[in-house]
Amino acid sequence: MKARYSVIVPMYNEEEVIQHTYERLRKVMDECGDSYELVFVNDGSRDRTAEIMRGISSRDEHVKLIDFSRNFGHQVAITAGMDYAEGQAVVVIDADLQDPPEVILQMIAKWKEGYEVVYAKRLKRHGETLFKKVTAKLFYRLLSSMTSVEIPTDTGDFRLIDRKVCDVLRGLKEKNRYVRGLVSWVGFRQTMVEYVREERFAGETKYPLKKMIRFALDGITSFSHKPLKIASYVGFFLSFTSFLYLFFVLFQKLFTSWTVPGWASIVGVNLLFNGIVLMLLGVIGEYIGRIYDESKNRPLYIVRETKGYRDGEHDELREDNDDGR
Repeated sequence: MKARYSVIVPMYNEEEVIQHTYERLRKVMDECGDSYELVFVNDGSRDRTAEIMRGISSRDEHVKLIDFSRNFGHQVAITAGMDYAEGQAVVVIDADLQDPPEVILQMIAKWKEGYEVVYAKRLKRHGETLFKKVTAKLFYRLLSSMTSVEIPTDTGDFRLIDRKVCDVLRGLKEKNRYVRGLVSWVGFRQTMVEYVREERFAGETKYPLKKMIRFALDGITSFSHKPLKIASYVGFFLSFTSFLYLFFVLFQKLFTSWTVPGWASIVGVNLLFNGIVLMLLGVIGEYIGRIYDESKNRPLYIVRETKGYRDGEHDELREDNDDGR
């Protein structure tokens, strides 16, 4: 019998917490009273995460493991989970237990009311630095102001989506994934549940500053062309002001005697404008890089092995992946 609920858990170096995550998820899903599956996606972990999950999967028929050949990224791991999930309702939750599994029952209740997307909104964020809280708040508001898609603020990937939403997301082939933005883009009837985000149960964050910046760029460039428009506006403004400055220089030279000889001012102006030009080229380069990624048409991920699936099950997914998924 197919599972009614699928819970997708992306993992990367979570050996310290994954056993506890499994136990809490198992307890919560047992309470729902319907068939379910727990789809753990190992995103190229370098510790014993995959080994632990293989053992759990061999003992529990609810547990399925998708093991990547290397690290492809958190958003890609979520995408793979959606590809393999068979439930009528699909839940995405991280393995670190910052998002309480007990909230899933509230999501299921909203889904039964007829909502097709139920996202979890954070009221508080325990165990995070002031820098992380402030930058996260600024990012969500910046993204909201720059895109035409209404992406809920103070939300992550912790959410429930209906089967029809999952099928639509599976059909989106773009390489630079920003799943929470894609869920907002596809629409459907959406609502929220509120919760308090807890401190990490164990281990270290998998989103250091470098990854956070990369993730923010993916979110902005995937759903907004405004940075390109800003680059055009800035370029036009600089050209106009430079033209006015040229008239000022000519006026000084021809009609006054207080021009200052030397190269310092020229070098200073050149450095300023060259720096701005390089910055604008960097913005354009971000979009060109994404066009390049899409044009290569490589598979989005490569699965080394699966555990808990019957022989031949999901072979069509592997064929889709070979064709560019």
